[in-house]
Amino acid sequence: MHAPDIINILVVDDESSICKLIQKELSSPGRAITTATSASQALKLAAQHPFDVIVLDVRLPDGNGVDLLEYFRETLPHVEVIMITGYSEVSSAVEAMKIGAYDYITKPFSLDRLTLVIERAYQRSMLHKELHLLRQNKGSEPFSHLIGHSTAISEIRYLIDKVAPTLTPVLITGESGVGKNVVVNALHRRSNRADKHLIVKNCGAFNKELLRSELFGYCKGAFTGAVDSQDGLLSLANNASLFFDEVGELSLEVQSMLLRVLESQKYRRVGDKEERSANIRFFFATNRDLHKEVEAGRFHEALYHRLNVFRIEIPPLRERREDIPVLMELFLGQLYPDRPPYRVSSQALQCLMSYHWPGNVRELRNVIERGIILAENDLITLKCLPNDIAKCLDDTANGLPFPTLEQHEREFIVRVLEYVSNNRTQAASMLGIGRKTLYRKIKEYGLDMVCQNGRPEGGAVAAENRPSRKTGCGDGPGVP
Repeated sequence: MHAPDIINILVVDDESSICKLIQKELSSPGRAITTATSASQALKLAAQHPFDVIVLDVRLPDGNGVDLLEYFRETLPHVEVIMITGYSEVSSAVEAMKIGAYDYITKPFSLDRLTLVIERAYQRSMLHKELHLLRQNKGSEPFSHLIGHSTAISEIRYLIDKVAPTLTPVLITGESGVGKNVVVNALHRRSNRADKHLIVKNCGAFNKELLRSELFGYCKGAFTGAVDSQDGLLSLANNASLFFDEVGELSLEVQSMLLRVLESQKYRRVGDKEERSANIRFFFATNRDLHKEVEAGRFHEALYHRLNVFRIEIPPLRERREDIPVLMELFLGQLYPDRPPYRVSSQALQCLMSYHWPGNVRELRNVIERGIILAENDLITLKCLPNDIAKCLDDTANGLPFPTLEQHEREFIVRVLEYVSNNRTQAASMLGIGRKTLYRKIKEYGLDMVCQNGRPEGGAVAAENRPSRKTGCGDGPGVP
């Protein structure tokens, strides 16, 4: 199996001396050269390994290079082919260009010229893959950074940092809307394949009739309507990362096939006799309880154990309410960045903090977007919120034990300021906000007293636990 980050090249020439010369002179950390001296050998190698560029001689002992080119164009749509020909065979090379060859080189040839043509052919191959990937990922949900100060989010960050550099498949579980895709994106960014594609596929969006061919690809003539060979997701994700969202939606038949890919890193296209290698980093996500799905006979038990090697569980937003303020601040700044900064009234804040958020972070984002649209004078009030959220104010008044968002955020800022001895620069950094935003909140919540005299009366931290050293309220100890 070829390593990632290199150009995989197949050289096909009946003269073994030419094959050896190209392999010796062109092999490098950025190029892997495989050679074949016959058409049959080339066909076998091309079926087993993913090549980016094929350098093909027009004359072969057991076949014609132009015929072989035509086969490659049908079965390997993203591979570019460069023809090698003698002066007397230029007409064959021109014919090959019409069929779809990238370029041709006449013998005797310069290795520098061949290297240049290979590099250009590779760029074209990558461009074709890029376009295909854009079509595959069209409509997928945009990613954002993992936001939050809760213990749960800190633990998830720790797990991401540990598992990201490995090749172990990762299963992300949690309710709909908690941000499973955000965790996958963070995993990919910290992995050794961060410069490669992350292909995203929602398993619920697979066409059930064509699921196998969409996943594994198919050969020309494999079924009615297969007029050309087509690569599947596994081929496109080779040397990159593949994310199966809602993996619990896959049929048992496809689950069995996927298990074999995970265990052997090999697969077979529909209608193909030869196996192909797959060097893929897999991520999976689901909002289902897969253990219960196994017990109910709806999920393959062996695949469940294979996916469950490393699981990251994302708790619902109602179990990490301390993340609501920073998420709200993020959405207020991101949704309409060209407009003035929006504020949220104290009553609306209280409702946002008290609501149980069945739709989790996704629902919070939607509510903030609605609030911005309905806001008057850049202020999101109670009437800007949906009715089921606005009525939380009455529930809170009836004695539900939830602090208001304002109370919670104020308390959190006080604790951070005390921890860093009132150094506002450090406090802003720890809170994940800008210094100007921190200054505004200090004024808004009347926290200037904290900077001057320590925690106000009635704070949650006992007086004896306050920092003993008095400092100024500037950007460092003793700075006014």
